[in-house]
Amino acid sequence: MPAERGDFKTKLGIILATAGSAVGLGNIWRFPYMTGQDGGAAFILVYIACVLMLGIPGVISEFIVGRHASANAVRAYRNLGNGRPWHLLGMLGILTSTIILGFYAVVAGWCLQYLYAAITAQLSGDTQYVVKYFHEFSTNPVWPTLWAVAFILITHTIVVKGVRNGIEKASNMMMPTLFVLLLVIVVAACTLPGSMEGVKFLFKPDFSKLTHNVFLDALGQAFFSLSLGTACLCTYASYFSRQTNLAKSACQIALLDTLIAILAGLMIFPAAFSVGVEPDSGPALIFITLPSVFQQAFGAIPLLGYVIGILFYAMLSLAALTSTISMHEIGTAYFYEEYHITRRKGAWIQTAIGCTLTIACSLSMGDIDGLHFFGKSFLDWCDFITGQIMLPTGAFFTCIFVGWYIPKKIVVDEFTNWGTLRGTFLGIYLFAVRFVCPLCILAVFFHQLGFI
Repeated sequence: MPAERGDFKTKLGIILATAGSAVGLGNIWRFPYMTGQDGGAAFILVYIACVLMLGIPGVISEFIVGRHASANAVRAYRNLGNGRPWHLLGMLGILTSTIILGFYAVVAGWCLQYLYAAITAQLSGDTQYVVKYFHEFSTNPVWPTLWAVAFILITHTIVVKGVRNGIEKASNMMMPTLFVLLLVIVVAACTLPGSMEGVKFLFKPDFSKLTHNVFLDALGQAFFSLSLGTACLCTYASYFSRQTNLAKSACQIALLDTLIAILAGLMIFPAAFSVGVEPDSGPALIFITLPSVFQQAFGAIPLLGYVIGILFYAMLSLAALTSTISMHEIGTAYFYEEYHITRRKGAWIQTAIGCTLTIACSLSMGDIDGLHFFGKSFLDWCDFITGQIMLPTGAFFTCIFVGWYIPKKIVVDEFTNWGTLRGTFLGIYLFAVRFVCPLCILAVFFHQLGFI
């Protein structure tokens, strides 16, 4: 293996970097609007159950593959596949993460634009103004594209420095900062008049709102939020030390990921309820609904509303960056290890591919000919193909691979750190990864395609 491959230096670095790969727009953007659409507290309870039932076993499975091989995803699956074409599963993960990087950077670029707009007080105005602002900006062929490319270049400058000096150092700074920003906004939101209705919405379950769609949405959000099926966790685990407790680390990462998602709800819904905004505002919540919510909620103290808006979009940008770093690293590790080049060259290849996809995705939001197919933009197709086909496919076959194909001794050795740990929940894990997880993922897959 390349001498420059590196590894994580500390246990805290492992947790923060790997949790950072999972924490992102999925927690702070997708989770709140899914919670709003699916009934609040009842959805959260089902989501937590799904994390325990599907998320943690899935995370451990990718950890086992990555740490055992200590290589990029393609080589990891190839080494454990004994000549069978399991390396295609690693290639699927790399392809999935690369496509996600392409369209994710567009939304991340929007976060940077909104941060700039919040600083320069461009978001002050009524709801109609904010709607017009978002439409004009997102369909502009120049500025969204420049912001998106800039975001990938920022990601590149971190990844190219390596695991310890780049990814781990950045995560050690960004994750605590993100958490502090989140707490500040939560406190501000929960002190607003009428905010307790939003708190009740999040923590007082109404089980009459539970339907099979709520269960399936929660399952889908669980593996979307934890980045299952992208080869991200497999790649990061390849940098773990042999002393890392995989099961404990998976639980800590899932806990931190879930905590941040719930805090994001506490940040958004109390403010929304305080000004009478419906909780089911959908995907437009972050870029259309919230600017008006902040302005109305903190209208009595305009300076506070101004500061909260800046902090919110700064936090959103940080959350996006922790995810794009991991997506970039997946491809970077593959290129420099498989083609025997330097990390710097591998990172530039991944950056070039990411920028190409990002430009196409950004331009497709406008009226550019050739970037719309069957009623969907190129960005929408990237989102659809990865989220509804590639992610569940990768997660499903990873469970089959770890649960049924690779020798049980390897799984036991990795789970127990070669007998130095008790492995109390090994039996539960094996049952989950062999039976529960594949069936749940299949249910999510068919639900997303509209069959159930």
